[in-house]
Amino acid sequence: MPQTSKCNTEKKMAKNKNAQLRFHILDRCFSSLNRKFEINDLLEEVNDKLSEASVAPISLRTLRSDIEEMRSSYNAPIETYPIEGKRCYYRYSDRRFSIYKNELSASDIDKLQSTIDMLDRFRGSASFAWLEDVISNLEYRFGLKTNAEHLVSFEQNEQLKGLEHLAYVIDATVNHQTLDVLYQTFNGKEMYMTLHPYFVKQYNGRWFLYGLNEERNDISNIALDRIKSKGKSKVSFKKNVQYDFATFFDEVVGVTIPKEDVKVETIGLRFSVNRFPYVLSKPIHKSQSVVNEEDCIVEIKVRPTRELDQQLFSFIPDVEVLYPEGYRQYVKEKIEENLKKYLSMQIDCTDGSELCTR
Repeated sequence: MPQTSKCNTEKKMAKNKNAQLRFHILDRCFSSLNRKFEINDLLEEVNDKLSEASVAPISLRTLRSDIEEMRSSYNAPIETYPIEGKRCYYRYSDRRFSIYKNELSASDIDKLQSTIDMLDRFRGSASFAWLEDVISNLEYRFGLKTNAEHLVSFEQNEQLKGLEHLAYVIDATVNHQTLDVLYQTFNGKEMYMTLHPYFVKQYNGRWFLYGLNEERNDISNIALDRIKSKGKSKVSFKKNVQYDFATFFDEVVGVTIPKEDVKVETIGLRFSVNRFPYVLSKPIHKSQSVVNEEDCIVEIKVRPTRELDQQLFSFIPDVEVLYPEGYRQYVKEKIEENLKKYLSMQIDCTDGSELCTR
């Protein structure tokens, strides 16, 4: 094959490969039930995914051409739906349609059925209202139905404040939408912040959002139950290029990341004979290791936080901090402070005219 012909063939193959990649991205957008993609949203989403694949971005003209190609070559039922004014979003009119239909095996169907049965446990919960569309779409597309029996239970507290924000926050995080938030700190102070949401985490029954604080240019951790109001911001979303949340919490117990001067410490803990098996079956931290099984001693390597304190205090009187000396002394002082509350009890004197303190 002549060199020029070979080059032309390779360019054509690369072009076709890139087009198929764009069609994959658009197919997911048009199938989405959780987000309404306007034309500029589609362009941003496609170019974001192309950038991740080290492929050059495309123009709005190319995007429109791709949409027409999908309509003509794949008979894709791509429709536009009005939002307000002249604005509109794009979506398949047939929610079962996909230009990439994946056949599922019998085993896959069984696993999917089990997943739907598990998710159905959360139907009707205000905090998981966003799952309704997901479950309905799976049932409709694959002809599956939920099991009437509820065989699995998950711990959930419907009285917990902030659950009404959960679906909105998850949607903003997934779809890279910057948020304007009115937040109330633990001491009651209210503050406004612009947050680029990166990660949502549940801990001890509460939900937390991590994101780049526009004003401070660092990561903020906000509890959903302290959000007073929220809305979409006009500030363009800044991608997370610095933080790996797969390892972000490796050195702590809980959700608080302490200041840089708080270093990792090796903490030795001795438990009672009765409590020791429980700690072995449910480790306090991923770094936990057994130092002396006979004496019921374990070690963890963490940066001390409030959540670690709470965890250890929940074991009292079945735990003793052995080392380091600084943390042992800190825990000892906290226990002494608490003990004073029980030793300083006020009682009425016999004549009822004065209070005596013991």
